[in-house]
Amino acid sequence: MKYQAVIFDCDGVLVDSETLGNRVLAEMITDIGFPLSPEDAVQQFKGGKLADCLAVVESQMGQKLPADFATQVRAQMAVVFQSELQPILGVREALEAIPVQKCVASNGPEEKMALTLKITDLARFFDGRIYSAYTVGVWKPEPDLYLYAASQMGVRPEDCVVIEDSHLGVQAAVAAGIPVLGYADHSSPAELEALGAQTFRSMQELPELLGFTAPHSGN
Repeated sequence: MKYQAVIFDCDGVLVDSETLGNRVLAEMITDIGFPLSPEDAVQQFKGGKLADCLAVVESQMGQKLPADFATQVRAQMAVVFQSELQPILGVREALEAIPVQKCVASNGPEEKMALTLKITDLARFFDGRIYSAYTVGVWKPEPDLYLYAASQMGVRPEDCVVIEDSHLGVQAAVAAGIPVLGYADHSSPAELEALGAQTFRSMQELPELLGFTAPHSGN
């Protein structure tokens, strides 16, 4: 087998939460008097640590956000996720077709991953192997989280592969010396490739890209 383990980012790779989460963030920031569109929020904050995103907003606003703003944002995101969150199209079938051990490694808090993976019925594919940058204390684009995930699975970095969709995540995988496939359905393939990813557009392609299914024969 080409790879012994597959490390998935969560938001935007397993669950379609980037659009929902950044919509909530944009609406709440707009409500306090600083207009921000969901599209601009995705562009600026995709894959980032919430505290860093809010620090950027404060810098742009020229003022501090309320002290409990991050808590408010996470609470509202959880409400929206409960009613609207969906898995990435085709990801369940892809996970079922990948026979090696799998884990999730995200810049998000562990409780957020647990919630989104439960809502979308994806937690069962990972046997509790859910790793958060908040646990490690270091966030992407630093390599530490992905190195930690590989270590926890008992696999050398070079024998893993990372599935990512953000600039920060691709940079982290490259820095860790782990091959990376960039899911580019909602990202620029050229930008991810420039950072070192091999890109793909559909989760239906993933098992074959990983070498776990035979190529389809033509007619």
